[in-house]
Amino acid sequence: MAGLFGDAEFWVLLAVVIFFVVVWKPARRAVVGALDARARRIRDELDAAAKLREEAQQALAAYQRRQQEATAEAEQIINHAKREAERIAAQSLRDLEEALRRRQLLAEERIAQEEAKALAEIRAIAVDVAISAARQVIAASLDGNRSAALIDQAIADLPRQLH
Repeated sequence: MAGLFGDAEFWVLLAVVIFFVVVWKPARRAVVGALDARARRIRDELDAAAKLREEAQQALAAYQRRQQEATAEAEQIINHAKREAERIAAQSLRDLEEALRRRQLLAEERIAQEEAKALAEIRAIAVDVAISAARQVIAASLDGNRSAALIDQAIADLPRQLH
């Protein structure tokens, strides 16, 4: 062992070991503290990333729900519009049929009025022709005395026919 203490390499080794022991304790705290701080920072970043991922998933789920709700609402609107269009088309058809029915009734009434008017005109012409023919027959067959007697009788019947 005496040779060991005389050896310079031994003293260099011992100095290096003492230096490392003396320097390592405070440096270890700094190195370990820096590593711990970095580990905490990485853990915090991972936690923040996990929170962001969770928020993003919640936002995606909310967006998908809103999209499904919007799709369902759009389908409801389309179905309502189709039903409304069918209802309007049916109502328009009923209105058209009613208008056509009314026009047909009006045309039939006008035809009936024109027929009645034509019949009245024909009757009036027939009466005029009959009266004219009766005048001619009466004028040809009556003499002066007979016509005076008929006029007197018509004048006598006039008050009774007026009441």
